[in-house]
Amino acid sequence: MDWTAVTVATTNEAVEAVSNILMEHGASGVQIDDEKDYEQLDQIDWAKKGEIVNVDEIPHVKSGAKVTAYFPATIYVPEIVPEIKHQVDDLKNFDLNVEPAEVTTDKVDEANWATEWQKYYHPVQVTRFLTVVPSWEDYQPKNQDERIIKLDPGMAFGTGTHPTTKLSLQALEMVIHGGERLIDVGTGSGVLSIAAKHLGAGDVRAYDLDQVAVDSAKKNLALNPVAADVKVAANNLLTGISGEADIIVANILAEVIIPLIPQAWGLLPVHGYFVTSGIIDDKVDEILDAQRKQGFKIRQTLKMGDWYGVIAQKPGDDE
Repeated sequence: MDWTAVTVATTNEAVEAVSNILMEHGASGVQIDDEKDYEQLDQIDWAKKGEIVNVDEIPHVKSGAKVTAYFPATIYVPEIVPEIKHQVDDLKNFDLNVEPAEVTTDKVDEANWATEWQKYYHPVQVTRFLTVVPSWEDYQPKNQDERIIKLDPGMAFGTGTHPTTKLSLQALEMVIHGGERLIDVGTGSGVLSIAAKHLGAGDVRAYDLDQVAVDSAKKNLALNPVAADVKVAANNLLTGISGEADIIVANILAEVIIPLIPQAWGLLPVHGYFVTSGIIDDKVDEILDAQRKQGFKIRQTLKMGDWYGVIAQKPGDDE
């Protein structure tokens, strides 16, 4: 079966938002060509892997990023391209730099989509203890403390290597000590829920607004036996959700974090943690101010490039 590829030329900071837009329109998978990823490839010691790879010879973008979504023949792509373009342009209203925001289409053979790009996707150690591994690779931990997160990037929503996801994973390493009840808001690929279980969290619930993301997360969770008991459902942030959680984590756009703050406050017990990421540098002060106004104490801010993560805590009466 032939597929249609829809490619959006954009920036590193807009990759996740653009990916979500494409998936909401029915894409069966996305491929991300990001200059930052090739910088990581260039740092790998390929000789130790028994491979000879010249990253400069791999066709890739020299600046910014391209997000390519794949649509089956059952979807009439010319009808949805204008709406995709409109929604991508609308991201500017969230202060995201999306330029050049060019949308192009092309026919692609299924075999090329399914296998050709996989040769460039390899295991990546994203934190001290966590390594993301593509589902088709046979990878063995290098030490007893290393935890493996199996993901299928063809299911979309990233591979765990984007700075916002790395910041979330680093923050979870800091706040999970064992047995905590955790809620993952905007779960996407499910990577944070899988990581939380590896780090020792107890009951984990994951939510995403889009059913496509929920289905993607379920497939990735199934690749990781440690996360077999994670509960996943479609939901608008934490609207209507009950039951306390010791940790609430959200790797989403800063504008979406704002309405989430009072919802998280209501579900966290005293000393519970609210971990947020997806915050671009010009939005961090707004997020910090909103959390402090709600009553949260900011315990730590994490930074990677232009992105921030925040670890906030609901204080007790003694603070």
